[in-house]
Amino acid sequence: MTTKKKNIAVVCGGDSGEYEISIKSGKVVYAHLNKEKYNPWLIIVKGANWMASFTDGSSVKVDKDDFSVLAENQKIHFDAVFNVIHGTPGEDGKILGYFDMLGIPYTSSSHVVSGATFNKDFCKQLVRSKGVALADSVLVRKGNKLNSEQIIQQLGLPVFVKPNSNGSSVGVSKVTKVEELEAAVDNALKEDHEALIESYIKGREIGCGVFEFKGRKLVFPLTEIISKKEFFDYEAKYTPGMSDEVTPAEVDEAVEIDIKAIASELYSHLGCKGIVRFDFILTDNEIYFLEVNTVPGMSEASIIPQQAQVMGITLETLFDMAIENVL
Repeated sequence: MTTKKKNIAVVCGGDSGEYEISIKSGKVVYAHLNKEKYNPWLIIVKGANWMASFTDGSSVKVDKDDFSVLAENQKIHFDAVFNVIHGTPGEDGKILGYFDMLGIPYTSSSHVVSGATFNKDFCKQLVRSKGVALADSVLVRKGNKLNSEQIIQQLGLPVFVKPNSNGSSVGVSKVTKVEELEAAVDNALKEDHEALIESYIKGREIGCGVFEFKGRKLVFPLTEIISKKEFFDYEAKYTPGMSDEVTPAEVDEAVEIDIKAIASELYSHLGCKGIVRFDFILTDNEIYFLEVNTVPGMSEASIIPQQAQVMGITLETLFDMAIENVL
């Protein structure tokens, strides 16, 4: 008996500064999905424009009434969604609520978890409740009066200023003088209605992937991210040669165990699903939580594929596991 191949929508693009990176991730997932088991469809989302893109360069509109595609006079419905939209509307949960209403399973965390973790300040409150170390921070809302002197007195210098809800590193600044703070906050508020000002923690940046597959948790090898710029901004993140990523990270075994344990505990505490990456700052005596990426990059150069490779897991196997998890 032959089982019918499942239609999988690989949803990518989105409305953030990471649009191009998301398209790259989407194409890698599309290329590595097992074509004997699945019929993958590349769905590119940009604002209200949702298109199914074909390898010959042609495309067809997605019917948003039921998330279907008309191809060769046949209406295609999807059995599952592989979500690789970094930023809004994929990583903040907006599009996931739509899939929930249609009853279509997807590979990432729920719309509630995605929304909560995408809001950096809200996520920090949830993480703080587990006793994990965090940088001190101040949240500034658009329209609020900024008291630069008072904030710097509280947080010290330097500080990082970033949009509170933004997946990419667009709008992030490092501030070393009080008089630079206002411009940095304005810059962050161009990307979001809230800006987060965080005290600077000097240390090594470490990423750790976690993936729960059929009730069993896989914790990936650690990656150290060494930016060749002052910090790991958008350019350092996505320009080849602007950062070195060392997998597995060269850390003491006891530290490695601690970081993996925190990442695993936070995955459960936050209610994550699918493949997630936690980022930490490692100082001489503490592990600080930096952020969680519920839709991490999946291009060949991305951190999770590097970690999977070190574990001996091919991209085909990893993506197959992600879909099997939700079907």
